[in-house]
Amino acid sequence: MASEASDDELLSAGGAEAFGLLYERRLGLVRGYLRRRIGSQPDLVLDLVAETFARALERRAQFDPRRGSAAMWLLAIAHNLLVDAVRTGRVDDASRRRLAMERIVLDDERLEQLERESSSELERALAALPGDQREAVERRIVHEEPYAAIASRVGCSEQVVRKRVSRGLAALRRSAREGA
Repeated sequence: MASEASDDELLSAGGAEAFGLLYERRLGLVRGYLRRRIGSQPDLVLDLVAETFARALERRAQFDPRRGSAAMWLLAIAHNLLVDAVRTGRVDDASRRRLAMERIVLDDERLEQLERESSSELERALAALPGDQREAVERRIVHEEPYAAIASRVGCSEQVVRKRVSRGLAALRRSAREGA
């Protein structure tokens, strides 16, 4: 599979090489998303990243590009795993175990390096957005604040906030497709 293929094409292709390219391309995005949500717990981030990609590999036939990009699908998987981990107090690793994937064990030096690198792709993508869109996307998507709370905090209507989030997400999707 050519590395010029879009994320959606790589995910839909079904082969190990294509999924490997998708993994390499979107590892930083998923890791950055989780890092921003969790904070400085790189071992927890790594467990969630591993299960996110294992689940995506296991369920790649369920991906529907009409419902959103492959990057957004991966982030949704990561988000759901994070919510479950917070609720249950542990990271579900069922997909990783079914696929016979070894648990990743890293030394402190590598964990520190990953912590420094982890959010760079997401931060770059967000930084490219206009300030009002970046703030709206960060507050709504990253921090899951309600639209009403965001509107109150930034001094505009909920409808304006919804539009900013929508435009910001559209710009991130375009950027992801162009960067792919």
